[in-house]
Amino acid sequence: MSAAPGRILLVEDDPLLRDAFQLLLEDAGYVVAEAGSGTEALAAIRASSYDLILLDMGLPDMNGLDVARALRADPVNAGIVIVALTGRVGPEEKRACLDAGCNAYFGKPVSPKELLRKLPSLLNA
Repeated sequence: MSAAPGRILLVEDDPLLRDAFQLLLEDAGYVVAEAGSGTEALAAIRASSYDLILLDMGLPDMNGLDVARALRADPVNAGIVIVALTGRVGPEEKRACLDAGCNAYFGKPVSPKELLRKLPSLLNA
């Protein structure tokens, strides 16, 4: 078996969605860590390194836009790919995510096939 294609931090406050995403990603060979809030996500990023962050925009303690901005404000995190996950779909939301420093945007519900199809190109960008 080949090496894992990347280390992903999954930031999602809904435990059922978090578990489903984690299973999907691990089955695809990714190494996955998880966080249930913006504060947990920022602490996890300080403690370890990740290639990609799947970042829910609707977190209980701070919104995902603030998490993305905080990450982009630190040059250490310049190479981390940030993928926004949000239930709010539309051009304004997409623009806000990209303006905050996200590299890509997925509206919920996220198609597992589409996510797994796009992750390799996001990781190799």
